[in-house]
Formats: sequence, C-alpha cells, structure tokens
Amino acid sequence: MAAAQGHISGQSDGADGTDGAEGGAVPSAFRSAVDALRAARLRPELEVEPTRPPKRLAPHAYALEAAVVDGEDDLADGRLVLLHDPAGHEAWQGAFRLVTLVRAELEPEMAADPLLPEVCWSWLTGALEARGLFYGEAGGTVTMAGSHYFGALETRRPATQIEIRASWTPREGPGGAPDAAAHLVAWGDLLCQIAGLPPSGPVDAAVVTLPQRRGPQAP
Repeated sequence: MAAAQGHISGQSDGADGTDGAEGGAVPSAFRSAVDALRAARLRPELEVEPTRPPKRLAPHAYALEAAVVDGEDDLADGRLVLLHDPAGHEAWQGAFRLVTLVRAELEPEMAADPLLPEVCWSWLTGALEARGLFYGEAGGTVTMAGSHYFGALETRRPATQIEIRASWTPREGPGGAPDAAAHLVAWGDLLCQIAGLPPSGPVDAAVVTLPQRRGPQAP
C-alpha cells in the first residue's frame, strides 16, 4: 500500500500541520507517528485515505478511513484515529491513543452465532498480538444491528451489520513514538478479517499512492 497523502492535523487544523493546540509546534513524536502511518504497507484489497480528525479529543490528532473493496463492492469499512497528548492522559496510561470504528455486513449464518461479539473482539486483540504489538487499556463495544425489509423492498433478504468501536494505548518506543505503522497494518488485518477475506501472505514491499475514494458513511 500506501503512503497516506495528507497533512498532520492538530486542533488548530493548520494547513501545513505545523501548529498544535494553543498555537504550539507539533511534537516530534507525533510527527514521527504520522509519518509512519503515511508510509505503512497494507493489503491491496484495502483502499485508504486521510480524513479530517476530531478536534476535541486530544491536542493533536490524525485520522484515516479505509474500505475493503472487491470490484465495486465495499465489504467492510472503518476509521482509525491517532490521538496524542504530550502531557499524557490518565485514562490512556500514556501519551498516545488509537481509536477505531469498523463495520461490515454479515452473512446470515454468521449473524446467527451467539458468540459472534466475543469472536469479533478477539479478532481485534488477535490482530495486534499476531503482529507482536504491545498495548494497554484496551476497551470497546461490539454491536449487531439487523434490518428486515417490507413492502416494495420485501424481496431483499434480511441483513445484519456488525460494528466494532474500540480504543487502545500503543506502547511508546524510542523517541516517545509508538510503532504506528505496525498498528495500522494490524488494523488492516482486522478489516480484512471482518470482511471475510482469507489471511494474506507476506505483505507486498511496494509502496504506492493511496487511492481516493468515497469515505465510510457517518455513523
């Protein structure tokens, strides 16, 4: 994949990404983490692009949205937000936090499994652990929503959507920055898994420009 084309954005929403909260400079650890996200390599089925980050969750934030695409079909989509508070955050137990929303429509036989929420949560933690990543304070929700169609739409079969909302604190490395690229790759693994794709082989070493696409619909 995938060098993410976009700018580092803090609460000031400065076009060049050099301003942080209250007009301060963007911390080098945050800039390094964002650079790593932009240079990460993902599976070719993933289409990713930067999006406007939230402004009031942390002094500095950077966000990406992605979809797992098969032809003209989006099999799953999601958003990943990197938050940074140089002063640290008591609830995070660190200076960085990753926040995600992942969604996919399920096959009927999968939707009928009462253990599916637990399985989906294990996909998230398993994706991080499979990449050898250390993290803390993980928490979130797994929600299932069913749709039944009537009247002019009665020919459509019932559909169930699964949604994972989660956040975790990545371990900080040398220089104070986490291995953001590895966390993004693990998140991509989760997206592909919830979309029903088989595990991938070795990641392609080629780095290409992120394709532009319609982003996920707002929740």
